[in-house]
Amino acid sequence: MANPKLQVISTTEAPAAIGPYSQAIKLGGLVFTSGQIPLDASGALIEGGIEEQTHQVFRNLKAVLAEAGATFQDVVKATVFLKDMNDFATVNGIYASYFGEHKPARSAVEVARLPKDVLVEIEVIASTPVE
Repeated sequence: MANPKLQVISTTEAPAAIGPYSQAIKLGGLVFTSGQIPLDASGALIEGGIEEQTHQVFRNLKAVLAEAGATFQDVVKATVFLKDMNDFATVNGIYASYFGEHKPARSAVEVARLPKDVLVEIEVIASTPVE
């Protein structure tokens, strides 16, 4: 039986889930996004390197958060998955441009492989007012 307190978050402004999961789940005042990879809203993989891919990931996160009533300023925790830790400085600079002075808790890890062999995946947890 589904938990009636869980709200599935879905927007056409970000790529649809490509498996048995949701773009995000909202529970009370918390929003948990699934990891976003550099696919556009149609599901097409973004061409280019780490910069182009990271910007697309943030566009996706922004859309999912907006659907849940949140912004990057509401993010309390971010997890960054990188195919190559040598890309950390580039991703970190782009990350900072989206969060500005806001500095949520964060983890960043290098992984052996990401879905569709992308270079970066990011998931966040945000806090919104309890309805």
